[in-house]
Amino acid sequence: MNKNLIFQIAAILILFAAILYYFMPTVAAWIMVFATATFSVMTAKNPYPGKSIRGKRLFGFQIFACMLMIVASYLMFRTKRMGVADVGGGVFVVVFGGGYSEGVGEGGK
Repeated sequence: MNKNLIFQIAAILILFAAILYYFMPTVAAWIMVFATATFSVMTAKNPYPGKSIRGKRLFGFQIFACMLMIVASYLMFRTKRMGVADVGGGVFVVVFGGGYSEGVGEGGK
């Protein structure tokens, strides 16, 4: 399976779990654990290969966002509403912090 497809499926499941948490918190927590673990492992296994400082910094933002999503998963099991805020923060950092940082620092090639 293509790694970008796995990233996309995991990201969609994370968003789905954040929405589902308001209606079925138990199911959403398990979906969140699976999706966050998948997304985090895929992110850690595919570090930024270039030499650009900007690309390496953006990869650091991705790792930070993964840690926030792992904390959100834990908080979902504790049934605290802050879990949803952490998911939102993590998704914000991933999306606006570089997301898929392919081609960063290389003129957008």
